Amino acid sequence: MNQSDKKNLEFIKNSGISYFLQDSPRIWFENSKSSENLNEIIEDNKKILEIKKVIESIKNHETSLKKSANNLVVYDGTLDAKVMFIGEAPGQEEDKLGTPFVGKAGQLLNKMLAAINIKREEVYITNVVNWRPPNNRTPTDEEILEFLPYLQQQIDIVEPKYIFLLGGVAAKAILSTPLALGKLRGKWHEYKSLKLNKKIYTIASYHPAFLLRSPQFKKASWEDLKMLQKRMNDEK
Repeated sequence: MNQSDKKNLEFIKNSGISYFLQDSPRIWFENSKSSENLNEIIEDNKKILEIKKVIESIKNHETSLKKSANNLVVYDGTLDAKVMFIGEAPGQEEDKLGTPFVGKAGQLLNKMLAAINIKREEVYITNVVNWRPPNNRTPTDEEILEFLPYLQQQIDIVEPKYIFLLGGVAAKAILSTPLALGKLRGKWHEYKSLKLNKKIYTIASYHPAFLLRSPQFKKASWEDLKMLQKRMNDEK
């Protein structure tokens, strides 16, 4: 080996590129599973970066709702969720902790998920509006439209197979309809994104906070949950 080759070899070693120095050829793709895992890691990192951008955009967005709220509330769960649950807006507990559905309504939602054998950490949970409205009032149409682009961006990032709408505000935002929730629930709808080349099957149902005030509607909500469970089981 001449002096020039020795210098090149030393440079490679110092650079930490040790795999060039093996006695036998390296098998880069030892099995397809390793390649799939790598692709999943890359995709997960991409989603994390994208959701961080959305959160930063919401933080920088000037809105009057900021004045009466304590914390920004965006999402809880996983970015790889098959199901996205969308509520109305943060309440007092959510505003305090910065996490959606952690109060009494959130506890009921957890029970609803458990009833159809879904863990909270397996889904993506968010709201139409990301700051708590004063005195927990219902978001106005203007506020719904104000935050709708951020909600649509979240859907595009997660790419769920199913969307479960919790309450009339979420139904109005995603289904773009003035129809009452009672006329929308009990059937499948389709959400279409301009960015995603697919339809997302969507159910509109009652908000857990409403069910706490009006428990007589829990049976109807349970029927909607069973529709979701059946569809998910059928695809297995």
